Amino acid sequence: MSSDIALAQLRLTTRAEHDRIEQILRLDEAMPLARYGAILSGFDAFLRAWEPRIHAALPERLQAWFRARRRGGFASADVDWLRTVGGIPAVPMNARLAASLPLGDLAEVMGSLYVIEGSALGGRVIAPHLKRTLGLDQGRGASYFHGFGGETGAMWANFRLQAALEIGDSPRYTVRACQSAKRTFAALIDVFSPLATAPAPAPVDLPIDLPEADDRGGADTIVELPLEDGGVDDGGDTLPVPL
Repeated sequence: MSSDIALAQLRLTTRAEHDRIEQILRLDEAMPLARYGAILSGFDAFLRAWEPRIHAALPERLQAWFRARRRGGFASADVDWLRTVGGIPAVPMNARLAASLPLGDLAEVMGSLYVIEGSALGGRVIAPHLKRTLGLDQGRGASYFHGFGGETGAMWANFRLQAALEIGDSPRYTVRACQSAKRTFAALIDVFSPLATAPAPAPVDLPIDLPEADDRGGADTIVELPLEDGGVDDGGDTLPVPL
């Protein structure tokens, strides 16, 4: 299995969660400043819990790499700007699941990072939209979505390379990364659930018991990664992965 396939599987297995959070946030639509402030408060709350845990879970050789791409400070600055300049108070948002995400190995860390790193790409479309509709810009309430500006594409390419190196060609690590990415999306969806117009489906983990390395007896074990909201037995699309 190539590392490119591992990244493709992350995208495929989180498709339903990605669509769900887009439906909740509706960032491509015009919105009042108060709703935008609530969205920023949610990202701020999530990243305050998540970023220190990711940093602590990474080996020392990757901690400086991660510090250079953290965006939590941008979200906090935006929340503060909206409060002091726009008169929009911060909205209390609960990031309880971000504080308990399993991050026991590099595969899980990279799977979780995939979600937040990928979200930066959307900022290239969202930031101009916020400027047109709300008059916000970098340093004026939209620093989080502006992110690293023209460097965003290069930083995503760098992340893909690093994730491919760390996940490698191991199907086992790929499955663990996919599990972690789905949990991270579920944690974000939980944060933003107060903004949802329809109830969210219950979060679904990948219900896979990974066999021990010496239990395979020389034969491949096939696991089915679900591509939709349901589990492996709900009749939805799956992606077979040999272990």
